[in-house]
Amino acid sequence: MSFGSRLLEARKKKGISQEEIAKFLNTKGPVIGRYERDEMKPSIEVAAKMADYLDVSLDYLVGAADDQLDKKTLSRILELQKLPEDIQEKIYYFIAMYTIQ
Repeated sequence: MSFGSRLLEARKKKGISQEEIAKFLNTKGPVIGRYERDEMKPSIEVAAKMADYLDVSLDYLVGAADDQLDKKTLSRILELQKLPEDIQEKIYYFIAMYTIQ
């Protein structure tokens, strides 16, 4: 998927209009439409603001990751990585047990 299609998908999933995100970015709705149609590419700063507003990762918007992780989930994953390895293994075990069912 392209940046534009990912932006459109994330925006619609959140129920946000082009005008709403444009207002947040101090621009106009048609600019967001151009991004979504891949007619224009935003600066990295604008793309990061859009990702933050839509609660998705910048990696997801630019196509470096296929999964949409909300900030809360991403934060928990990062915290998990800070735990000792033996604790991580136990948590992964319980996750695996849950997903097998």
